[in-house]
Amino acid sequence: MSSTLAGPLTDHCFTSVAHSGTPKGKSITIAGVPTYLSTPQASAASGVDTVILYFSDVFGPFYINGQLVQDYYASQGFTVVGIDYFFGDPVHLHLNKPGFDRPTWRAKSVEQARASVPKWVDGVKEMFGTNVNYCAVGFCFGAPYVFQVAATDMLSCAAVAHPTSVTEELLRASKVPLLFSCAETDSAFPAPFRQHAADILVEKKATYYFQIFSGVSHGFGTRGDPEVETERWAKEECQRAMVGWFKRFASSK
Repeated sequence: MSSTLAGPLTDHCFTSVAHSGTPKGKSITIAGVPTYLSTPQASAASGVDTVILYFSDVFGPFYINGQLVQDYYASQGFTVVGIDYFFGDPVHLHLNKPGFDRPTWRAKSVEQARASVPKWVDGVKEMFGTNVNYCAVGFCFGAPYVFQVAATDMLSCAAVAHPTSVTEELLRASKVPLLFSCAETDSAFPAPFRQHAADILVEKKATYYFQIFSGVSHGFGTRGDPEVETERWAKEECQRAMVGWFKRFASSK
């Protein structure tokens, strides 16, 4: 079988229903990279215990949906940093423009991420130090960068939802417990790919958890329609599971 476990970006990766809410985080810069920072209210008094590295989909960490997800993690006691490897040029700024060259935008963004993620991760470690727990989460475009960090000794655990561009090599290199949140309909991560990923994790005797939601498609974890009960429930349950995953392994490290 091909070493591909999750395919390239598809049309579903570029569609979204904007959610409503008021972001509570702020914009900072880490290692020269724009970053969304969301912190729990109690963090100033008690100090930072667990930091979540948030690797966004193509809409970026400053898109309202992504901000609200990161704020939700912060409300559960985590400090969250979301890397903007698009450097202020996420895809939704272009979707209504005639003649938008999506492949060129994607190639540019992949190169920016390749160059910026390692130094940003180092900057995060420098900012928060070694006496905290680190977890990582990635959606769609962000999934391979989660696996890159999961191959180091930095993380307590990791989670991905509707991943793209993940290879067998990346999965085999992971050293941490992994959660996969999956859509029933997903051309980038269809059932045969999911099964192959699970087979590898069984072979590795890894700690893992797969959840598969019926009635939703790729992107549900951050970009589903909250007016559709099935999509809203799947998105919320996905995020609840991720919070539980972070708490389980960050507390045991």
